[in-house]
Amino acid sequence: MFKALIVEKDDDGNTSASVQEIGEDRLPEGDVTVAVEYSTVNYKDGLCIGPGGGLVRTYPHVPGIDFAGTVEASDDARYAPGDKVVLTGWRVGEAHWGGYGQKARVKADWLVPLPEGLTTRQSMAVGTAGFTAMLAVMALEDHGLSPDQGEVLVTGAAGGVGSVATAILAALGYEVAGVTGRPETAEYLRGLGATRIVGREEVAETVKRPLEAETWAGCVDAVGGAMLARVLGQMKYGGSVSAVGLAGGAGLPATVIPFLLRGVNLLGIDSVMQPYENRLRAWKRVASDLPMDKLEAMVQPATLADLSALGADILKGQIKGRVVVDVNG
Repeated sequence: MFKALIVEKDDDGNTSASVQEIGEDRLPEGDVTVAVEYSTVNYKDGLCIGPGGGLVRTYPHVPGIDFAGTVEASDDARYAPGDKVVLTGWRVGEAHWGGYGQKARVKADWLVPLPEGLTTRQSMAVGTAGFTAMLAVMALEDHGLSPDQGEVLVTGAAGGVGSVATAILAALGYEVAGVTGRPETAEYLRGLGATRIVGREEVAETVKRPLEAETWAGCVDAVGGAMLARVLGQMKYGGSVSAVGLAGGAGLPATVIPFLLRGVNLLGIDSVMQPYENRLRAWKRVASDLPMDKLEAMVQPATLADLSALGADILKGQIKGRVVVDVNG
């Protein structure tokens, strides 16, 4: 028997979540059984704990789109009992039972070895959000960004992706401007390395002019919508935006002018189906380029019992930094 957060749906379509003890025989099919140590809370987790957001296929369901722990049993030669592993993506926690339990069973292809230099707890302080942030920074670098080119903007900077992106960019020597709609997070962002705080209202709405003054050398955008459209018109010539989220909406009320007249690049960042080799590259960069003291400053600890409330909070944009869930706590 082990504990897990079980989400159930009644005949009227209403969902409820509770911590229950269940048997290992209820775990889904997979090659590797993992004794989970830590998970975390992402926006998708909030949807899956609550209304589902169209992500959950069948109930009862165990959410948790990422986890880290120790291999307990394996039918795949790549992993042996005792190995430390990390999982992010692959629709685990959505279509497949996830990390909000003391055990998980998944396909071996979905796992990566715990990066050297990180603990399982630190890897979940990074989690999907931090992994995505690293992919976004790597994409900007792959398209020519370097610290001597000027300020890099991070939207939704106090959130999970934004926090890690801010810390990584600052550690790499970039000047980071962080956008936030919560003035009380300004000192938190400065502590992560932001050199300028930009109020959300300054970039929240589109303007009639398709191009504004060339301001940003690069951008990690977690907001989308009107803010992304506005930022595209403020990019320096040849600058790139890594698009990682849609907290401000899925629409993009923009024109093609920034792309045609300034050679701006809009880079889509997907962490769910990311190929294995690039996953290893990103995790290696996380271990080397993300200061662990900055990472720890982002962490809010939690247990399985806290997840229902935290799931609702993240959907309201009320989570700062990274939540690390001790599933055995």
